[in-house]
Amino acid sequence: MATTPVGNPYVESSDLVANYPGASEALAERIDVVGVNPFADSAARATAIPSPTEGMMSSLNDTDAVERYDGAMWKPVGGKVLQVVRATDTTNRATTSTSFTDASISVTITPTSATSTILIFWGLTLTTASNIVARIQITDSANTAVGGAESSSFRAQTGGILDVSTTIIGYASPATTSAVTYKGRFLTDGGTFTLLNTTQTGQLFAIEVAP
Repeated sequence: MATTPVGNPYVESSDLVANYPGASEALAERIDVVGVNPFADSAARATAIPSPTEGMMSSLNDTDAVERYDGAMWKPVGGKVLQVVRATDTTNRATTSTSFTDASISVTITPTSATSTILIFWGLTLTTASNIVARIQITDSANTAVGGAESSSFRAQTGGILDVSTTIIGYASPATTSAVTYKGRFLTDGGTFTLLNTTQTGQLFAIEVAP
């Protein structure tokens, strides 16, 4: 019985007919290792492959994710968006606080993989009176700011009014498959800062991206 350059067995014309069952079984076992085998979910995969080896691939029907076993765990393959969760707010929100306070918008996402990155986008319209500094940020549920969205500042010119639509973007690597929550927060250095969610709906997106 011969094999291809990458190790897949096949029967040659010189092989005995009696060797065919063995060659067929060897090829099927090889496909189990190198093929992208479909499973209903990760539990079904664990039952079928209790001891995976590095390089094995699988496809999960419940999440539509293709995953590779890296020798320690199953990981999604290459940069795929796995899910998008959106929260909205259509009520105006105002603050006079000089410390960050919740802006009444949050989104909860349950990562499908502990190695995923979560991108968080907050789109909003804000207004302030003359010469007031307004700051916004995205944090987790413990009020820890996420990377890239620690604090964005806006100031109206003296004698003017600031009225602007903007989006801030953050990223997180929560390293868990449990639900995580991200939220928008805001502050002002004096006076009143308002989110005009009735003018343009405030939106907070959490996007899970495979590594």
